[in-house]
Amino acid sequence: MPGVDPVEAASVVVGELPGLPHLPELPARGLGADIIGRSAALLVDLAVEEVPSGYRVTARPGGDHRRAVDSLRRDLDAFEEAVERSGVRPSVVKVQAAGPWTLTSGIELPRGRRVMTDPGALREFTESLNEGLAAHVSEVAKRIGASVVVQLDEPSLPSVLAGALPTPSGYGNVPAVPEPDARDVLHGVIEAAGAVTGQPVVVHCCAARPPVGLLASAGAGALSLDATSLDGLPTAVADELGEAWDSGVVLFLGLVPSVDPGRPVTLAEVAGPALRLADRLGFARSTLANLAVATPTCGMAGASASWATRALGLCRDLGKAFVEPPESW
Repeated sequence: MPGVDPVEAASVVVGELPGLPHLPELPARGLGADIIGRSAALLVDLAVEEVPSGYRVTARPGGDHRRAVDSLRRDLDAFEEAVERSGVRPSVVKVQAAGPWTLTSGIELPRGRRVMTDPGALREFTESLNEGLAAHVSEVAKRIGASVVVQLDEPSLPSVLAGALPTPSGYGNVPAVPEPDARDVLHGVIEAAGAVTGQPVVVHCCAARPPVGLLASAGAGALSLDATSLDGLPTAVADELGEAWDSGVVLFLGLVPSVDPGRPVTLAEVAGPALRLADRLGFARSTLANLAVATPTCGMAGASASWATRALGLCRDLGKAFVEPPESW
């Protein structure tokens, strides 16, 4: 979400998405509020610090790490207060964290290598993430009085698989991770999160060519994708998406622009990619009512406050339209 005020962000989310509100993230606050710093705040017995190249493992929690932990705590306080003010307690809420590959590719070891390149460090971080997520889910569930769905954000996974991440020197790339290895690590985190929540786990990747087959085979119960980029999907990827949807995997479809397009946007216009996807994959459009959730195309940190509110309202209206489609559809 845009801005730096967790109270305002939580109020907007709870007000616009009463059926499935999420704990907002506010990366505009800077250090510790971005996807890596915020997720590192969940880690147990591991700490990070800021260095010129990003984040690096440190022997003990310092000011950088404590700032990230405090920001997350304030966000949860604001979220709890917003739910109480609304007078309507949701039955389920969503929390987000970086998935294991995005997290470990975004943090360096003391000598500068990415955590993901060291098998022992990768395993240690994954176990710590599992433990931290479990504690976070437990606290959110207790304070909000709702079931919790975990979303793992993996924007870096396509680069991990393609060997496209630069080494610290910048003169080479980190070797590509084989798909079976990437799937096994991600599966472990999905399995742990699902065991704690008792709910399907969402995996988000808004890349133009998301690794759909890998995400589904890793156990994701829902895939969060930028639906506006799916029209030109290669046949093989479209087939993987169709197989996942047919097996009951829910699609969180990014349909609403993440930033203000600068012109009026109609419900029919933003619904278009979802309708075309159902048609292309050979599903009845009524499938959207049961196995699709409308979302913004990606994060809205760059949006204006007014557009963020409008966008979430459009998502809510799209969800209703999936259930009761207008005659024009």
